[in-house]
Amino acid sequence: MALSAPANVRAPSSAGPMIWRIARSREVTLAAVLIAVAAFASVRAPNFLTADNLVLVTAFAAIIAIAAVGEALVILTKNIDLSVESTIGLVAFVVATVLKQHDMPVPAAWALGIGLGLVLGMANGVIVTIFKVPSIVATLGTLSVYRGLDFYVANGHEVNLVDLPAGYSDPAHQTLLGFQFGGIGFSGIPIFVILAILVVAAVGMALRYTVIGRQFYAVGSNAEAAAVIGVRSRLTVFLAFSLCGMLAGIAGVLWGIYFGTLYASSASGLSLQVIAAVVVGGVSIAGGSGTVIGAAIGALFLGLINNELPLLKVPQEWLTLVYGAVILVAISTDALIQVRSQRAKARSRVR
Repeated sequence: MALSAPANVRAPSSAGPMIWRIARSREVTLAAVLIAVAAFASVRAPNFLTADNLVLVTAFAAIIAIAAVGEALVILTKNIDLSVESTIGLVAFVVATVLKQHDMPVPAAWALGIGLGLVLGMANGVIVTIFKVPSIVATLGTLSVYRGLDFYVANGHEVNLVDLPAGYSDPAHQTLLGFQFGGIGFSGIPIFVILAILVVAAVGMALRYTVIGRQFYAVGSNAEAAAVIGVRSRLTVFLAFSLCGMLAGIAGVLWGIYFGTLYASSASGLSLQVIAAVVVGGVSIAGGSGTVIGAAIGALFLGLINNELPLLKVPQEWLTLVYGAVILVAISTDALIQVRSQRAKARSRVR
């Protein structure tokens, strides 16, 4: 009897728990939905699957994905950065302005932009960790401050593509690893996408295989418990905001290359899309769980939606509604998963 009891407990078994584990894998679920959305779009709008359109969609999604990786680091620590869009806009405009004035070579201007993003992220980190201002309040303030700096630098002017070095925007449309074999051809992977993959891979491996990476999860799960075992919570949060700013700086550089023409209001409203990508990708808004791979897939998913709606002749104004609805659905799903997990743990303790 004693031996048969565990067998009876496990028997109901394989199919149910396995399906539940797959359902809980946000990356797998989102990838399936993404494929379904792409298939639907290709049927309703044949132009969707053209090489030029796919490069356009994935290149823009790569910019969002890089910013989303940084945002994911902050959310993992149970914080949030609302100033991402202002950082991207300010970096893009500063880099373009420097290049317009021919003050430095292109690589140096890019380095300046990434460094500026890092400094802005560090400023957020100081406000949150040293002055202990709640992150949503702190970054709501810096959202306006950084945008104000952008308007100050712009001084009512804009930067056009003709003001920038010749061929400056070409990388946004270029691909690598393309091939042609007989009647089969592949146009290649956009350069922006390759860069995004490298960023996601580097950060993902750091989170999984390094001590400091695991500390992000520890701080987000339980900061007090993490402190007891020697994790320097404030330093970890500061690092998260700093890296978020640096990655937003990279996204800002790419934004300038992608669009060419830049205004003081560039990237306005982008924070909603970045946060939506992170939450949709399975990073819990409560902190402590999720992956940057999921955040990147979330960015690609929203990029497809962003491109698909105009092709289906849906008004662009619906995008904001879609992003808001997506965030609500994702948060509700996380809540249901957490409730299910807690009930499962409670049942296992009873047994």
